[in-house]
Amino acid sequence: MPPSDYGAPAGDPELREAIAGYLRRWRGVACGAGDVVVTAGAIQAVDLIARAIIEPGDTVGFEEPGYPLARQALQARGAKLLPVQVNHDGMQVDLIPSGPGAPIFVYVTPSHQYPLGARMPVGRRMALLEWARANDALVVEDDYDSVFRFDAPPLQALAGLDDGGRVAYIGTFSKVLSPALRVGYLVVPPPLRERVEHFKRISDFHASWPLQRALPAFVREGHLERHIRRMRRHCGDKRQALSATLAPVSDVARPRGLEAGLHEFLELDATVDPVPLSRAGRDRQHRPPVLHARQRPGLLLGYGGLTIDEINAGGRVLAATIRAAAAG
Repeated sequence: MPPSDYGAPAGDPELREAIAGYLRRWRGVACGAGDVVVTAGAIQAVDLIARAIIEPGDTVGFEEPGYPLARQALQARGAKLLPVQVNHDGMQVDLIPSGPGAPIFVYVTPSHQYPLGARMPVGRRMALLEWARANDALVVEDDYDSVFRFDAPPLQALAGLDDGGRVAYIGTFSKVLSPALRVGYLVVPPPLRERVEHFKRISDFHASWPLQRALPAFVREGHLERHIRRMRRHCGDKRQALSATLAPVSDVARPRGLEAGLHEFLELDATVDPVPLSRAGRDRQHRPPVLHARQRPGLLLGYGGLTIDEINAGGRVLAATIRAAAAG
């Protein structure tokens, strides 16, 4: 029977404990159940942080290019976004202002930068934490699909390297289980936790009770981790299929970020216009978004929700269209 009263805004205690244990084992984040707030996905976590911290006009550092929904969530709360360019090692920390012009926090996706796919190395992670310490600022780490690493083990999360309470860590079950669940989590430093829980209470009070009761055993008994291992193999096969179908056009279409995650950025030669290529899908639902990233035009290809047959068929169409565009 469901309870006769509302639950805790921060989430069911058993689920919070299960998530904390998972994060300690898999992401090296030293946290307990009391540090975890259960959210309705990653975007609600971004919104809660924005509500807890931002005053209209405050500057927030943001990856350029970066995750559009997170950008919109921050702007909706009155943030003035400061674009910080991304290169092959992720956000360029040396470009973040210090001193009076420093942003109050920066939003990053260090394990698999969205959308270009870079992985921030340890040295740059430590530099980002040092910047946060020197400027009394916060780092918001969106760790949305770090477990899907195919060529090497995932690096420890920024939050796991942090010993000064400078990182708010965001995770989600959307990638590892299903986006339909709408369950994520936020690990926030103690000074912010009370404000985050306050805004969670007035947002939706608490996440769905049946889901919160079903997930703890799934996580605690190891089913989630076994599922992740299976999904790594399964998505690795999809990755190989996508790579193989696009290999014939690798001279004009270079995959970026395929080492991890469930999408790739297909960087196109300057002679190839990405807009017509986006229409090469069989229907609008499978048209890849066009991305212009610092004079690097390309397509964003998500393959996690496709079958291998769909990847092979769509990849062949796309490759043929790219070759025709390059020749014409």
